[in-house]
Amino acid sequence: MAGKIPPQFIDELLTRVDIVDIIDPRVPLKKAGKNLHACCPFHNEKTPSFTVSADKQFYHCFGCGAHGTAIGFLMEYEQMSFPESIHELAETVGMAVPVTQSLSATPATQNLYDLLDKVSQYYAHQLKNHPQHEQFSAYLQKRGLSPQIIEHFNIGMAPDGWDNVLRTFGTSELARNQLSEAGLLSSNDSGRTYDRFRNRVMFPIRDRRGRVIGFGGRVLDDSSPKYLNSPETPVFHKGRELYGLFQARKANRKLERIVIVEGYMDVIALAEKGVTNSVATLGTATTPDHLHQLLRSAAEIVFCFDGDRAGREAAWRAAENALPLLGGNHQLKFMFLADGEDPDSVVRQHGAEAFNNLVAGAKNYSDFFFDSLETRVDIDSMDGRARLVEIAKPYLRHVPVGIYRDMLEQRLAERAQTTTSTLNRHLEKPADVARKKLNKPAINTGGFSPVRTAITILLQHPGLITDIGVFDKLALLELPGINILVQMLETLTEHPHLNTAALLERARDTDYEGHLQRLALQPLTLSPEQLKPELAGLLLQLQQQAIADRHEYLEQKGLRNLTEAERIEYLG
Repeated sequence: MAGKIPPQFIDELLTRVDIVDIIDPRVPLKKAGKNLHACCPFHNEKTPSFTVSADKQFYHCFGCGAHGTAIGFLMEYEQMSFPESIHELAETVGMAVPVTQSLSATPATQNLYDLLDKVSQYYAHQLKNHPQHEQFSAYLQKRGLSPQIIEHFNIGMAPDGWDNVLRTFGTSELARNQLSEAGLLSSNDSGRTYDRFRNRVMFPIRDRRGRVIGFGGRVLDDSSPKYLNSPETPVFHKGRELYGLFQARKANRKLERIVIVEGYMDVIALAEKGVTNSVATLGTATTPDHLHQLLRSAAEIVFCFDGDRAGREAAWRAAENALPLLGGNHQLKFMFLADGEDPDSVVRQHGAEAFNNLVAGAKNYSDFFFDSLETRVDIDSMDGRARLVEIAKPYLRHVPVGIYRDMLEQRLAERAQTTTSTLNRHLEKPADVARKKLNKPAINTGGFSPVRTAITILLQHPGLITDIGVFDKLALLELPGINILVQMLETLTEHPHLNTAALLERARDTDYEGHLQRLALQPLTLSPEQLKPELAGLLLQLQQQAIADRHEYLEQKGLRNLTEAERIEYLG
């Protein structure tokens, strides 16, 4: 996405923009030592853990992990796209975003949003005016839905027929191509093109900003497939989107809790009875992307599943995906309904209060985690308890190091009837594993290797690029992260004015984006003046290692086998 706007423009933009000026009007900041802080806007908290560094032009929440530059903040807080956030920032500092051919994808994407919205309005219109509408209205009324809730979720109908949408919106070849790209058309083996959704109740799927990005359609009877979703498109990715999240955020000024249910009708039926904090996945298991969105929207997430085997298995998959996100200022819980029940039936038969009472009694993550593991062993025997520890080990390794992980280990020790000291001898922590793989650090940066330390210093203090010596041989090294370091050195040599935010934005959508974001947060106890000789020393050390490695390679190759250039290099 970043490639659609010249990186040089983004560099210049981020040297002019002050992240404090962007965040403070939206989230009032208070001075806290060198940085500024506030309660995080991306999750609920009482004690401020959201910090903004004016030096690094970077924000980070130590509670939920949200972090980024001024661009990232607008994308997350205002739900802007990358190009939209660039335009917003450019306007604040009086810069004009250059128009290039590579930007042409942005209006094309906007056209898809516009088209999907028009089709959504078309489906809603059909529900009120089509000759078949009484049949569909009767079905929705039978499901207990009022006209108000139908309008709130913009529910509509796709009439019977092969080409209603195609004839209405596909008036040109370009229009038909857009319908296809938006996932509204299908084709058979003979090449015939027709409407994907036919004779179905239609549920528009909205993103967090409220834009229609796709549809779900349900047949009136039990024919297969009962539910049909839009396919993956440039604007719809089912592993990232949650049905009802936009409506839940709109209905609740501050979401304290979100309940994850299984289907559209569960969300809608709950909202009909006044339970406005539920969302549904779109035919997939709960993914890490879903969880990231949810944990930034509410402090408590409750998974609601059927109590059968399939529901238990789905709950366990969600629990596995949540492991790297445990801890912090949020809670994950699990609730299971009786056989044959779903949220729709519970709230219609017993009311909102009964459903909310079930939610309030949901099982904590830790209880569900250990209860699920214990079903695999004989917990009453010593052998079974030992097996429990072995089964739990690979899962606990994914939990971030901190108080929550310590408490999980303590709970495991209690359930295995052993001590935490005995247990810890058999539970290798991620920090211990990482420490074994790292070389001796040049300075106190948490056990980092020289390469990683150099990257950290350069990232946080790009101005130190001046007068650091020669590094032309570093690319010869075969060390983790060396390519990132070389690229950063080359970039800063060519553009010495770049700041931390600009370097991070240049890494957007790369494999190492998250890696650099973590290093940007790494505490450095020395001042920039003290770090300058440290950086020079690290690069000299790596340069000498590269020269030595190269000399050893040429020596092992043998003088007779060297090319003329290699011979000059070796003897030189």
